[in-house]
Amino acid sequence: MAGNGLGRQDGLDQSDFDPSSRRKMQITLWRVFVAMVLIGLWWLVAFYLGDNFIPSPYETWVSALKLSKDPALPAALSNTMFVFLSGYGLAILFAIPLGLMMGGLRMFGAALEPYVDALSATPRVSFIPLIIVFLGLGFEAKIFIVFLGAVMPILINTYAGVLNSDADLIEMARAAGATQAQVFRKVMLPGALPYVIAGMRVGAGLALINTVVAELYTAVGGLGGLLSIYGNTFRMGPYFVIVLLLAFIGLLTMQVLRFIERRLTRGYSRHSI
Repeated sequence: MAGNGLGRQDGLDQSDFDPSSRRKMQITLWRVFVAMVLIGLWWLVAFYLGDNFIPSPYETWVSALKLSKDPALPAALSNTMFVFLSGYGLAILFAIPLGLMMGGLRMFGAALEPYVDALSATPRVSFIPLIIVFLGLGFEAKIFIVFLGAVMPILINTYAGVLNSDADLIEMARAAGATQAQVFRKVMLPGALPYVIAGMRVGAGLALINTVVAELYTAVGGLGGLLSIYGNTFRMGPYFVIVLLLAFIGLLTMQVLRFIERRLTRGYSRHSI
């Protein structure tokens, strides 16, 4: 009996001092600490500059409660999310297969690479007048602007991920009798996954930025339209609420991508050669 009790106590001690659990707790505490410091700095800046320039956290919270009862906010949020997800989704569907083809077919990739680099270096805003001429001011134009902002980081990272596959693993797979298709699917594709997810993260941030840009340059609407209205009328409390809401959308998107990366990594590890 005593031995069993001692064993249970030892088990409790080991779980209490599990390194991964302690690390997660430390990260959480540090994140809370950083959040408190940022809120404190925000409060100080608002105190010295005044609520007409920077609203305090309390004023922003009051504005958020008022906006939550305004039917314009859900409508604007749904419009923004539709444009963001549509443009970002199209960028993923276009960029990942093309990047894999460029990496898997080296001559094809080398032929397209300079044009990809040139397009990546061109400011997306410069295309907006042409987009408006051909697609108008509606959702089609907004979605295409978001697509242009997100597609290049995903394409370039996918291409780089395939090119940087582990050469030793590829040779081992070929020596074991794997076909080119099997090497690509079971070695090169899993090796490129971190690059692809990194590109999707960068693309998500640019897609959200371009969503707001598209809503400002085309028919004013969505959260970008609310930003324009509140900014032009110096209603800084609601303005900060929209900014924080956009930041939350970006944070949520990144967390979803991290979850997808973990699941895909586990799936590939189970079905590796």
